[in-house]
Amino acid sequence: MPDLYSELIKLSESDVYPFHMPGHKRNLESTPLKGAFRCDITEIDGFDNLHDERGIILEAEKRAAKLFGAKKSFFLINGSTAGVLSAVSAAVREGGRILAARGSHKSFYHAAYLRRLDIEYLPVKMIDKYGIYDGYTGYDIEKVLKESEKLPDAVFITSPTYEGRCSDLRDIADVCHRYGIPLIVDAAHGAHFGLGLGMPESAAGQGADISICSLHKTLPSMTQTAIIHLCGDIIEEDRLKRFLKIYQSSSPSYVLMSSIDLCIKEMTENAASFTEKLLSFRQRIQDGVKDLEHIQIPDLSILQDPAKVLIYADSDKMTGQRLYDILREEYKLQLEMATEHCALGILSGWDRPEGIERLIESLCEIDRGLIGSSYLDDKKMSFELPECRIPLYKAWDMEREEVPLNRAAGRISAEFINLYPPGIPLIVPGEVYGRDFFGMIDECLQEGLNVQGVTDGRTTMPGRRGVLCVKQK
Repeated sequence: MPDLYSELIKLSESDVYPFHMPGHKRNLESTPLKGAFRCDITEIDGFDNLHDERGIILEAEKRAAKLFGAKKSFFLINGSTAGVLSAVSAAVREGGRILAARGSHKSFYHAAYLRRLDIEYLPVKMIDKYGIYDGYTGYDIEKVLKESEKLPDAVFITSPTYEGRCSDLRDIADVCHRYGIPLIVDAAHGAHFGLGLGMPESAAGQGADISICSLHKTLPSMTQTAIIHLCGDIIEEDRLKRFLKIYQSSSPSYVLMSSIDLCIKEMTENAASFTEKLLSFRQRIQDGVKDLEHIQIPDLSILQDPAKVLIYADSDKMTGQRLYDILREEYKLQLEMATEHCALGILSGWDRPEGIERLIESLCEIDRGLIGSSYLDDKKMSFELPECRIPLYKAWDMEREEVPLNRAAGRISAEFINLYPPGIPLIVPGEVYGRDFFGMIDECLQEGLNVQGVTDGRTTMPGRRGVLCVKQK
């Protein structure tokens, strides 16, 4: 069976005239995006249908399942977001209960809202020095399950985390299955796992019932491309497919699907060299900064994902946002994101040696400029779960009002507040604002971090920042 891309090229070079969507009609003069438009078609004869695949798309998905070791794999052209929405909806009945890590992506919370779920949170685990979420073990999960008055319908874990910390998924899967509970793993940042020597094992390989991977994050595939793997028998395939039809476009992009198929082909043929280069780049960076006085990059014993480069400055002169800005503005190095304490870069096997050397040289130069600064003993990001007064699915739909930051303590949130990226909520609708919360928000704003959910007061309180709270009776 030929791959999807080659068939699209064959069609573009044929004399078949398109009296069908899309409107550019594969006319290369219609747009500067000539290469993409050449492959952009709708579901016409011979090209299968993503939502009822029986031919060329089905064969492509089978190749993906074989590569990743899954029972079944399905293409996602609405990103991992569509995969998370579909997985949670398929695994948990409406009005059900789910056990999840607090550091879950906002798409998880959107799924909980749409399905009217009660969320039970795992205890928050942090790596205090870097201010990032830690992974979980089977013991962590079983302890919560034993103490729960009512077992959840599913367990939801993010592994690897945005910063590269992994959970013990094999142990967690064993615990979940002893209780008859499906394990969903948001592995959006772990598409490269399990593809070569030295890579961590994939979620699918460790027993997850469903795992979701964003191919575009670390593999050579276009933005918005992802894949969802069905691995166990607890969740019905037909049920998962039903929700994939709901949460994905009814006009799926053949450009994106062909990008997925080409990515699968590339990894099938060249995964070994891809992962070898990735590991080599990661080690080169580690070696290049090992003797720096202030700047540190945690090694793979701390952050297990080799694609993640977490840059930490143990100095009172350097926040994560400041480090991020210096690298971008002065050294023309665009990182992925900044946190309060760190800046984060992402590697792949398609990085170039000159880029790696530029990063090392830049960090060495920045470190020399920090001579004489004092160390910060323990930069800690303390985080306690806020009290939940109203379930998310109710609070987000309730009447709301804007309240100044200095008067919101004790009020119930009506909107998410999160740092973006990565989009993990600091507070969820229905939770109570604590007195310490706004000091943290003010600090993040002063450092220039992208805080979403804080209002600017343009309509009700000009010049005063505020938050949206459930309106008091």
